[in-house]
Amino acid sequence: MRMSYILPTHFTIPLVVASNAELLLLKRGMEIHGLVTKLGFIAGNSAVGSSFIYFYSMCGCVEDAALVFDKMPMRDVVAWTALVIGYVQNDESEKGLEHLCEMHRIGGDGERPNSRTLEGGFQACGNLGALLEGKCLHGLAVKTGVVFTNVVQSSVLSMYTKCGTPGEAYLSFCEVDHKDLISWTSIISVYSRYGLSSECLHLFWQMQVTGVYPDGVVISCLLRGFGNSMRVSEGKVFHGIILRRNYITDQMVKNALLSMYCRFGLFSIAEKKLFDRVRDRDKELWNTMVFEYSKVGQESRCLELFTEMQHLGIEFDSNSLVSVISSCSRLGAIRLGRSLHCYVIKSLMHENVSIANSLIDMYGKSGNSVIAWKIFSRARKDTVTWNTLISSYSHSGRSTDALGLFDKMVSEGFKPNVATLVTILSACSHIASLEKGEQIHSYAKDEGFELDISLSTALVDMYAKCGQLDKSRKIFDAIKEKDAISWNVMISGYGMHGDAESAIEIFQQMKQSNVRPNELTFLAVLSACTHAGLVREGKCFFDRMRNYALSPNLKHYSCMVDLLGRSGNLHEAEDLVLSMPIAPDGGIWGSLLSACKIHNNAEFGIRVAKHAIEADPENEGYYVMIADLYLSLGRWEEAENVRAKMKEMGVRTRAVGWFQACNIVLSHPKSSLYLENSQEWQL
Repeated sequence: MRMSYILPTHFTIPLVVASNAELLLLKRGMEIHGLVTKLGFIAGNSAVGSSFIYFYSMCGCVEDAALVFDKMPMRDVVAWTALVIGYVQNDESEKGLEHLCEMHRIGGDGERPNSRTLEGGFQACGNLGALLEGKCLHGLAVKTGVVFTNVVQSSVLSMYTKCGTPGEAYLSFCEVDHKDLISWTSIISVYSRYGLSSECLHLFWQMQVTGVYPDGVVISCLLRGFGNSMRVSEGKVFHGIILRRNYITDQMVKNALLSMYCRFGLFSIAEKKLFDRVRDRDKELWNTMVFEYSKVGQESRCLELFTEMQHLGIEFDSNSLVSVISSCSRLGAIRLGRSLHCYVIKSLMHENVSIANSLIDMYGKSGNSVIAWKIFSRARKDTVTWNTLISSYSHSGRSTDALGLFDKMVSEGFKPNVATLVTILSACSHIASLEKGEQIHSYAKDEGFELDISLSTALVDMYAKCGQLDKSRKIFDAIKEKDAISWNVMISGYGMHGDAESAIEIFQQMKQSNVRPNELTFLAVLSACTHAGLVREGKCFFDRMRNYALSPNLKHYSCMVDLLGRSGNLHEAEDLVLSMPIAPDGGIWGSLLSACKIHNNAEFGIRVAKHAIEADPENEGYYVMIADLYLSLGRWEEAENVRAKMKEMGVRTRAVGWFQACNIVLSHPKSSLYLENSQEWQL
């Protein structure tokens, strides 16, 4: 057309721009934008301007879309709607909602929100969890008489679901006069997400009574509901219904069945009876298996399937790639993870936010924080991107860097969510930064996050570790429905400050609240008893674990050995270690060895040290301690043998000599000068 010297019109331009948007041809679209601007089409026609808002939004350049919008002399409902939806689709729901409010405030007859605008608004409210704003928008839609299409109705239901109010979603569903398949699918999807499988099944039968029959999407929703609620028997029965009604031919149903059985942990059924029996396995089926195996912690099998996909030349999607990278992260398979990183760069998939986030997480957990930062600095960021790197810094002991990154996140206009605040509070706890922790607490109050149980628990932990036990207890008492983690954190808080009496009191309250103690609960109580030297109480709690069908692990035994050792019950501690059903590690013997040193029992300590070396022969500290014990007893030859062994291992020996007089062991800092002639001055 251009080669024929025929100028485009305001009819052809939006069509061409829309095509570039669908194909994500950013460079080509920008060239067209420059040409159209020179020709003056944007200034004179809102349809052309709106098409470029849509184009830039689709290409992820929502700020450029906003610039086009700001320069338009005339804006109609199409332009406003394109910008609102553009912000929502680019994870900037807050700005989308702000523009929708501004549109309603200043809009004339031609600029009032229509059903498409409201659909974007409901999506924004759902993404933000903004229930109050969502209800106001719902009321506005009813008041202004906007036509409630099935798509809008679905977005209303989705909004109430994301805001955690399935009851409101059902009331909205009941208001629909003519319920079609989309309406029924929406409400069943709501209940499915919350694992309300009985309600899903009731709606499924009720739908058919009204003459609406299910398709693969509805069946898939029901299967997800069974998987989310772990209703194994009902899921198997429904599988039978699917076979009888021949829904199994639908590819979406096959994927949902696989997912359900994986959630149940029935991998033999999922793989042997479903996956292996499908002759023409498409990429969706493979990707489903990879995703589900990763999700339930079967990382090795996830990587095996992924490798098989590569050999067969089957294309994998971004979800599979994220799953495999996450599996590499958890298994420590960094070599494979790096190969995947190369593939991501070659395939131009590095702009995918989820993939970038998984790579940041992998490198962060493996200690490669420099590479994690490089990926982060070049990535298109969302809140999860910031959370991932902040979490990486926090867990690797770089708490100060985590706090600095949090400040940078806020300064760049990103809104922290509950996960961000929980991670930052953990960083505050590690460095006992009370001032920063209090700032986060104040922010959480202002944003209404304080009622979240995970955040409240993080605040309890932060204040306890910063020495503010009164504030910690006050927040703990305000938690209405405490889970096991909340109780454990409060018990640990008292324990670390030596207040075993209060820790035991919290444990008793936990029992009365019908919250079942777990391994971490008993570890926290035993630790509290150890700090306070409560031997009798510690033994009692250790024995009580059996009442809850809990088996002590190495950490529980280590606590008990430490408790008995500190109190001077060395032989009882040794008997406990020797009676362990699991092999004691060097840490347990090391704990008993430290107790021997505290109580100046060198002979017993030597016996324990030999056990410690046998359990952990690479630990240099045990050789140093046994050499010191030999020296304290004047057994110079044996000490020298240990020192020779230490030299073989490359352990630097301390230049310290031991002298014993009146049962007191003394040392001299330059005794290495005399050790070779030790026999001459041995008394």
